[in-house]
Amino acid sequence: MGKLRKEVNEVLEIKFQRKLGVSFVVNISLSILIFLNTVAIILHTVPSIGSKYNNFFLDFEVFSVAIFTVEYLLRVWSCVEIPQYRHPFYGRIKFIFSAWGIIDFLAIFPFFYSYFATDLGFVRILRILRIFRLFRVSRYFHALRVIQNVVKAKKEELLLSMSFIIFLLLILSSLVFYIEHDAQPEIFSSIPDSLWWGVNAMTTVGYGDMHPITPLGKVLGGLMAILGVSIFALPTGIMASGFAEQIRGRRTNQDKVVCPHCGETYYLAERHQTHH
Repeated sequence: MGKLRKEVNEVLEIKFQRKLGVSFVVNISLSILIFLNTVAIILHTVPSIGSKYNNFFLDFEVFSVAIFTVEYLLRVWSCVEIPQYRHPFYGRIKFIFSAWGIIDFLAIFPFFYSYFATDLGFVRILRILRIFRLFRVSRYFHALRVIQNVVKAKKEELLLSMSFIIFLLLILSSLVFYIEHDAQPEIFSSIPDSLWWGVNAMTTVGYGDMHPITPLGKVLGGLMAILGVSIFALPTGIMASGFAEQIRGRRTNQDKVVCPHCGETYYLAERHQTHH
């Protein structure tokens, strides 16, 4: 049983160094199925297509959920082969409540819940969770995994920059409320309403449904637009530096060479210079 569980885990887990084999075929098939599910969810909302092929979409949903359910159960069963989930009970609990475990669960939960729920409105809202299947594709593509690694490595810097953006948004939106409320009591009726204007001003979208008319309000609006351009460049720069570090690190690892005689690690550039 332990040997079978290990083989199942090796098939389900992504092994980028191995391009062919059962694991590669299974993971590519699952990624294709996820993409097809996403397309089906989108097309099902088109009235002319959804009504005509409703039975097909339902059958495809049942087929897909059956596959995803079996995969989810196999992952929970075999996850103890992964070092961080080694414990036979608490390891599985840890996996179930991990980020990937929650995403896998949310991908199948709306389908089963719809059979027991009586509130159809709530069920329709839950169906949007089916789009979480698309997040599962990032398991199988290196480019998406790089993005995840960048966000994970730069999460503190990103959180700090986003906190600063939110702080500035709250301050300036509150100021514009007190400046414009007397002149436009119906438009700038509260600070939450002013936050909508603040988001538009900082992102320079400017829908035009709300705009200051007082001289001081216009000055504040212009200042907010200028600050928005510079402040929103902060997370962009953080992500760009993170991508550069990821690419540089991958190239460094690819250039590593271990000497078969002494066991020391060299880089290709260093070995080339030593040779000359």
